[in-house]
Amino acid sequence: MKLLILGGTADARHFAKAVHQQQPALELIYSVAGLVRQPQVPATVVSGGFSQFGGLTSYCKEQQIDAIVNLTHPFSITMGQHGQQTCGKLGLDYWRFLRPQWQQQTADDWRLFSDTKALLSGLSDYQRVLLTLGQVSADELMLLGSNQQIWLRTAVEPPHVLPANVTWIKAIGPFNEASELALLKQHQIQAIASKNSGGESTVAKLSAARSLNIPVLMLQRPSIAGPVEEDFDALVEHVSQAAQHTKGNTP
Repeated sequence: MKLLILGGTADARHFAKAVHQQQPALELIYSVAGLVRQPQVPATVVSGGFSQFGGLTSYCKEQQIDAIVNLTHPFSITMGQHGQQTCGKLGLDYWRFLRPQWQQQTADDWRLFSDTKALLSGLSDYQRVLLTLGQVSADELMLLGSNQQIWLRTAVEPPHVLPANVTWIKAIGPFNEASELALLKQHQIQAIASKNSGGESTVAKLSAARSLNIPVLMLQRPSIAGPVEEDFDALVEHVSQAAQHTKGNTP
């Protein structure tokens, strides 16, 4: 069985290692955008997307892929749609993993938004803001006031020139609460903008905000079409069983 992993997350790296441990004969191909760093996984790594191969469907045909597991970021929609469509066309198995969302605690001050532009507009009452939304477009940054001081934290440098009042912070998780507290205090942050990504890698900013009574403007997840799996161990087991079944049916 040849399995394509749509990756780019810690979940995807852990999954590749876990399923390889259970099924070492399973051939793994790991796809990553390649913007941050190359993953250390027991798989053939494909970097830069599938346009270079004529699209995902063409790639899967050429490489004789048997199944796709989508472990991209919970806010990544397009790649999942392509994966689901490809599996439908070619009759391949498809799994989508979504790590559980963060849950608001009693002491949290969260303001919930379903739209990035509305969230950014909602920051107008705060002078010193930390943006942890991933890449934010030049047009979206224009929604922020020129009198605000903005710190934009991303793993990859923004592809456009930032306004004078926006400072870029290069950072790659996981983060711990002590360093998050230090950052918030250093810049006297009054509000945090965040996606509800879930997981352990970036959750420390929420506990730090809770400690300092800082409001978090939280972007809610987009809806995902089709079945999803939130139990990591169950996903590993499902794929391992499928690989074992395929191996058993091989003449």
